[in-house]
Amino acid sequence: MKKPKFSKIIAGTMSWGSWGRNFNANEMQRLTENCVDLGVTSFDHADIYGGYTTESAFGTAFSKTAIVRSKVQFISKCGIQLVSPNRPNKIKHYDCSKAYIIASAESSLKHLKTDYLDALLIHRPSPLMHPYEIVEAIQHLKKDGKISSFGVSNFTPSQVDLISSEVAIDINQIEFSAVQHQALFNGSLDQMLKNKITPMAWAPLGAVFSSELSAQKKRIIEQLDVLAQNYNATPDQLVLAWILKHPSGIHPVIGTTNLKRIEASVAAVSINLTSEDWFKILEASQGYEVP
Repeated sequence: MKKPKFSKIIAGTMSWGSWGRNFNANEMQRLTENCVDLGVTSFDHADIYGGYTTESAFGTAFSKTAIVRSKVQFISKCGIQLVSPNRPNKIKHYDCSKAYIIASAESSLKHLKTDYLDALLIHRPSPLMHPYEIVEAIQHLKKDGKISSFGVSNFTPSQVDLISSEVAIDINQIEFSAVQHQALFNGSLDQMLKNKITPMAWAPLGAVFSSELSAQKKRIIEQLDVLAQNYNATPDQLVLAWILKHPSGIHPVIGTTNLKRIEASVAAVSINLTSEDWFKILEASQGYEVP
């Protein structure tokens, strides 16, 4: 299958269902249509969202739209086993076995009412995972045309090396923001740039604008307020522009369901921070100038 091209801004669906807004089918349908109209054509899912219910709700909503399936991209993640009424688990744990990966992918296909996933990611690395099992599962799913690309989420560079020794990794979804920027210095983004792995960033705003402000967040906001006037942009747009500046080509996964904020996020793609302004935000985050 041809590798998909994902929209620069990706819609994260974690809060669309019972873990957040609890949208009904009509509300979810409208939000999906609005996203696509704005050019946000990639939708990030995980089997666990909504206690294993959000994918099904989204699939029902999407089936009500007139959107052509080939014009959008469905991403899903598996590997986390939650304690839930929908699962017999006695403890939260990870499962990266061949059987579970295949079963989870097939379950996501059924719930999303689609024949294929544009990407399947292992949601969290398991201390018990074996690359041979993962590669067998991915080869099986690709052979059957059930997934187009494969990736990981929250994996360290050494864990990426372990898995990629047996199967090509196309995507690595990591936590990354002006607040949480360890990937700049721990080799993660270097590795993705070198190996042409597509980076996706969850929590790209880093809760900068939450009600509880740390000293770090206060410094960032103060710097953003100064730069906002120069770029005629909002602080949240500048936080995304800071991420988008990185040469690895990061795709922010935004969690908002507010249409105006989604529009603002899309507009952030056209903001090109100068290198000096980028470093001003980094310095504000770190609390000291770079060495």
